[in-house]
Amino acid sequence: MNNSTILKRLYRDYTSKYLKKIMLSVFFTVLLAGSTSSVAYLLDPAIKQLFINQNQTLAKIIPLLIIAAFALKGISLYLAKVIMINVSENVRKNIQTDMFASLIKADTKTIDNKHSGKFIANLTNDVGMITGLVSTAILNLFKDTLTLFGLLFVMFYQNWKLSLVAIIMIPLATYAAKSLGKRIGKVTTEQMKTAGKFSSYLIEIFKNHKITKIFQKEEYEKNRANYFMNDFKKKNIKISEVLVRASPIMEILTGIMIALLIYISAKLVLNNELEVSNFFSFLAAMMLAYQPVRSLATLNITIQQGISGAKRVLPIIDEKPEISEEINAKNIQIKEAEIEFNNVSFRYSKHENLILKSINLKFPGKKMTALVGHSGAGKSTILNLIPRFYNVNQGDILIDKTSINKTTIFSLRKNISLVSQDTTLFDDTIKNNIAYANLTATEDEIFEASKFSFADEFIKKLPKQYNTLIGENGVRLSGGEKQRISIARAILKKSPIILLDEATSSLDSETESKIQTAINFLTKGKTTIVIAHRLSTILNSDKIYVIDKGQVISSGNHQDLLSSSKEYKNFYDKQIQKA
Repeated sequence: MNNSTILKRLYRDYTSKYLKKIMLSVFFTVLLAGSTSSVAYLLDPAIKQLFINQNQTLAKIIPLLIIAAFALKGISLYLAKVIMINVSENVRKNIQTDMFASLIKADTKTIDNKHSGKFIANLTNDVGMITGLVSTAILNLFKDTLTLFGLLFVMFYQNWKLSLVAIIMIPLATYAAKSLGKRIGKVTTEQMKTAGKFSSYLIEIFKNHKITKIFQKEEYEKNRANYFMNDFKKKNIKISEVLVRASPIMEILTGIMIALLIYISAKLVLNNELEVSNFFSFLAAMMLAYQPVRSLATLNITIQQGISGAKRVLPIIDEKPEISEEINAKNIQIKEAEIEFNNVSFRYSKHENLILKSINLKFPGKKMTALVGHSGAGKSTILNLIPRFYNVNQGDILIDKTSINKTTIFSLRKNISLVSQDTTLFDDTIKNNIAYANLTATEDEIFEASKFSFADEFIKKLPKQYNTLIGENGVRLSGGEKQRISIARAILKKSPIILLDEATSSLDSETESKIQTAINFLTKGKTTIVIAHRLSTILNSDKIYVIDKGQVISSGNHQDLLSSSKEYKNFYDKQIQKA
């Protein structure tokens, strides 16, 4: 998108709905421009009537008029800014809402391919720049343009010859600012990329602080952080240097202009073509015009920064998920919850090898099926394809003979629960974490789910029990406690399909026993697909598939596989027999 397209898009989607408020702000900028111009104009009669003619009546009136003009100027500026702050913050909220909506619906692949820290930088820093474009650029455009026109009117009214000389400064300042604006856009883009990397780094450091401590890498991480902070500092210095370049340019131009005007004015006064009072009024108007000229000259810098932020934010808002529904998709009707994989092939990206290779699987309804195989065999990928976290590259997945591609995504996922070894919890209360599966659940339903998952055993021992805050990703809980909350959450959802991905790994035998009992309750009468490295947890599965390099190499129940599958017997001998 080019710059004009971006500006039109921002106006159409985000600014146009606040046009009435913007026009009200413009009305106050008209009052501001008029009051500012009147201050410069009043100097002419003030000097002429008070100091030359010594008019005592006007000596009282003109100062009052000047006070009134300044009061009107201050009030108008205040009201114009307050209105535009309100508009810009609404625009900020709307852009962030659209961006978050896009991210929350984005494909798993999209989220996985970009660090969360970069998305955070987009949501905060980049959107902040767009907000600056709306609040500062729009307000200053009207405020300073109208003020400049008003002051130019006063200047031409006092002396048109001096005015023609003075306005030469405007195109010179504009040209200088235009070149600075191009530079600021490029530097801002670099700065925001650095900010994204720094946010990503900080998230990882705070998440993995125990690893840093146990491997004694505090100094190493301090050096890494210094690298990011130095890089960020350099980018900020570059931006600041570009921004402050406008000041000496404007000061030099203003100095040359004032010197030139004084020189010309002296000749005009000597030739009786200009009165002293006219000159002072003109000079005041020109000095007051300095601020709007400078502001308008640097307006391009603010616009370029906002456009730079929009170039990173708008593509995220516009990105369409690959995981989408067909036009005539219907809600899935679950009866037996039988799942079939028909010649399914899958790779995570076109540059990678196939993870699954024309795989055929059948998971009987209301039964437990286990997947066994080495790490990287494709077991977790199979689970991820069922709720359509990813689309298959070839083949089809059916539930009760209906393709999951022909059903609505909402109804599909509503009927599936997932419990994995990487338990995900929110920095909230235990009660709210369990209720996340069903926000309308009653307290009795939450307590019941906790009881069947054995979570109530440790919850009742906590000072605040269900209202206990568990910290980021449940940091205040043990692995077994987090797993039990995760199972309680799945029980509360009451879905007919259960996916278990290493749900009992890395737990002590007592905790594993309790969790296994909880899982037995969770999966009773449900279609269950379980991945487990510990064969002891899947020996009673109705069916077991042995997966190797994305293909099914054998299947059957435990006893069948012991006699028919060398790979399965290998797993069994290493774990069960040795134990």
